This record gives sequence, structure tokens and C-alpha cells, in this order.
Amino acid sequence: MRKWLPLVAICLGAFILLVDVTIVNVALPRMADDLHASFASLQWVIDIYALALAALLMVTGSLADLFGHRRLYALGLTVFALASLACALAPNAAVLITARAVQGVGGAAMFATSAALVSATYHGRDRGVAFGVWGAVNGAAAAAGPIVGGLLTEGFGWQAIFLVNLPIAVVAVALTLRVLPAPAPAARSGARLDLPGAAAFTLAAAALTYALIRGGEHGWGDALTVSAFVVAALAAVGFVVAEHRSSHPMLELALLRRPSFAGLLTGALLYQLAAFSGLVFVSLWLQNILHLSPVRGGLALMPLAGTAFVVAAVAGRHMHRFAPRVPIGGGLLFIAVGSLLIWASVHAGSGQSALFAGLAISGVGVGLTTPVLVSAAIEAVPPHRAGMAGGAVNTFRQLGMTLGIALFGAVFTARLRHVTSTGGTVHAAYAAGLDRIFLLAAIAGLVGALLVLTTVRRPTSPTPAAPTPSLEEQPATS
Repeated sequence: MRKWLPLVAICLGAFILLVDVTIVNVALPRMADDLHASFASLQWVIDIYALALAALLMVTGSLADLFGHRRLYALGLTVFALASLACALAPNAAVLITARAVQGVGGAAMFATSAALVSATYHGRDRGVAFGVWGAVNGAAAAAGPIVGGLLTEGFGWQAIFLVNLPIAVVAVALTLRVLPAPAPAARSGARLDLPGAAAFTLAAAALTYALIRGGEHGWGDALTVSAFVVAALAAVGFVVAEHRSSHPMLELALLRRPSFAGLLTGALLYQLAAFSGLVFVSLWLQNILHLSPVRGGLALMPLAGTAFVVAAVAGRHMHRFAPRVPIGGGLLFIAVGSLLIWASVHAGSGQSALFAGLAISGVGVGLTTPVLVSAAIEAVPPHRAGMAGGAVNTFRQLGMTLGIALFGAVFTARLRHVTSTGGTVHAAYAAGLDRIFLLAAIAGLVGALLVLTTVRRPTSPTPAAPTPSLEEQPATS
């Protein structure tokens, strides 16, 4: 039994990381009431976490090579726990958003190192078992998130969803330092940090997110909105220049000339946007309009989480028989169909049952796509770029979440204003907002499916890679 204690330490970190993502949405209405938060602030509570993950995943991977995976994992756990405490004690929305950003920093360190720790600790048959258990814990955490979040929020207040991380993190850190091996850093002499690239990428993503959120609140002609779009464009150009000049780039631009890899990155971004970004606004509708309790609100989202978990568990072992474009492209098509069904089903007089069929169909798509997305990206590049490819596809997933919430928030706000200004009820306004969001989600899923199906090909000489479940094996609400 002792040989599995390192796996327990790694799985505990994955559990709190994923649970924290999925339970926040259920608590958003209570947070808004207690902190008197604006709609834009609620978006940032979710977005800043995903933005920090997107910006730092590849950088923290390089840091792990320089300073050791175990050391960075333990540090990430500590930062995540302290930031969770700060979230729970936050007296206002600004402090909560800041603490969530710090959580994202810790989460990036945990996420970038956990797969490598599993791979370094276990070998042969044990490695397959370890990755299987880790993937199951990821899926179970994501599926349990809405229910756990509802129970904690309803029973103890929204602060409890952050405080629950503390004892788990303490145990995980203690086990990490006691039972995880501490090999010498593998690349201390050769690895370099691409700080200019990381800074430019972060600035571009943050400025674009800010522009989308502010544009929805203050209009697209607002001076700060326009300025933010300009900054985002300039920073994106700066990122390209930095990567082109760097001897150790965060993302080797030449890889984007490979159709399969470029198609997978675009598909990953659109997958995350289409499958998960709209659920933030569904949670608000369930509690603010239908007046469901946090627990019942969490249960209403379970068709997606539960279906995704079952499909991934049942079908995942057979995915290797197909070219990657089949499960990924097919999964995106399922997400598009599920989104269209929600678009057609939710009206001013609808109840929570209007979501169930569409969420379940989308869950099939999530279950098909998630198990193979990272391994497909790794197989699409040369073996010595496998780590970069895995980090890139997870970065683009988080970027899709960030931009999706910001974009959908702008659309949702515009629909609310239009319907209420023309005499419509709040029920009708929320339904109109969800209507437009899920139509856009369906379009994104369809575009992603077509791109993947037409660009991604099975490599002639696949690079063997251990399965790498990613942060959002989170078939849930984030």
C-alpha cells in the first residue's frame, strides 16, 4: 500500500484544483449578494483564474524543469491553499478577484507538474494504473463539484467552498514532502524561461478579456474598450516577435505550420468555449430566475458532468483505435448539437428540465474529446517538443474558457438590456440571453468540429505518450 501514497498526494492536489473550478459557479449568486458585486465582477471571479492558468502553464513547466517537479508542486499547493484562505476572507469583490488570480498561479504550478510526477514515480504496469486512477479522480472531482459546492454554500456559506481546500492541501503537502521522490532537476543546465513571451502572452490575453468585458458593460466605442483592444493587438504582435527571436520559446511558432497541431490548438480553444463558458450564465438563471437552491442548481448541471464521466470511462480505453480527429471532431459535433437543443428548449417559461437533454448530449461530446485531446497534440509534433505541445493545448483550453466567458458575458448583457428596455420581463431577458449564448456555442462547436475533421491526421509514427488528463476534465460548471 505504501507505494500508492505518492499517488494519493498527487490526486489530492488534482482534486482540490478541479473541485474549486467547478463549485465556484454554483456559489456566484450568493457571492454577488454578500459582496455587492457587479455582473462584470462575477465574470472576473471566474475569468481571472482561467487567465492565470492559461498564461502560466507553459512557464511553470519550464520552472519545474529548472527547480524540480516535486518542489514546484509543493509550492503550488501552498500558494493555492493560502489564496483559498484569502478568497474565503475577502471583504469585497476586488480582494476576491485578486485572490482568485493567486489561486490560478498555484493551480498552474500544480497542473504543470502533476502528470510528470506520476510518470516519474511509477513505471511499467503501475504507471498505467496510476494514470487511470488519476484520470478517474479528475473526473470524479469535476462531477462532484456542483453538488459539493451547493451543499457547502447552502449549509455554511460561499466561503466554505474555499475553506474546504485548506485541510486537503495540508495533507497533500505533508505527503508530497514525505513520500514523493525528489530527483535532481532534469534540465537545470539547458532550460530557460521565456519571460518576454510569457509577459506578452499574458498582456494580450488580459487586455482582450478586459476589452470584451468592458465593451459589454460600457459599449464598444468606449475609449478604454478601444484602448484595450489596441493593447491586445500590439501585445499579440509582441508575442510573435518574442517567440521568433527566443532561443528557448514558450511556443515554437514553426509548430503552427503543422496543420494537425494548429487544428488541435484551435479545436481546444473552441471546445472549451463551446462546452463550458455558457454554464456560468446557466447557474445565474437557475438561482436568480428559477430560485433554485445552490444544491438543486448544482444537480441541474449534473447531466453534463455525469454523462461526460461515464462516456470518458467507458469509451476512453477504445479511443486509440481511431484517428484523433474522430473522437475530437465527433465530440465537438455532439457539443454543437447539445447547445442547439438548449437554444431551442429554453424560453421565458422554461424550467430546469429544459436543460437536461442538451446538457447530456454535450456531455457525450466532452467525454469523447477530453481523453484524447492532449495525447493527440503530443503525437502531432516531434518527440522533443512533446512537453511544449501538451502545455500549449492546455493553455489554449484555458484561453478558450477565459475569452468565452468574456464574450458570452457581453452578449448576455446586451440581450438583457435590449429585452428589458422594450418592456420584456426579467424571465424573458434571461432566456433571451441564454438563447443567444447557446446559439454561439453551437456555432463554435460546429466550426471546431469542421476544423479538426479537415486538418487533423493520424501521425505516421505516433509518439507514445502517457495519458495526460487536463484541468478540465472538468465536465462541469466552469
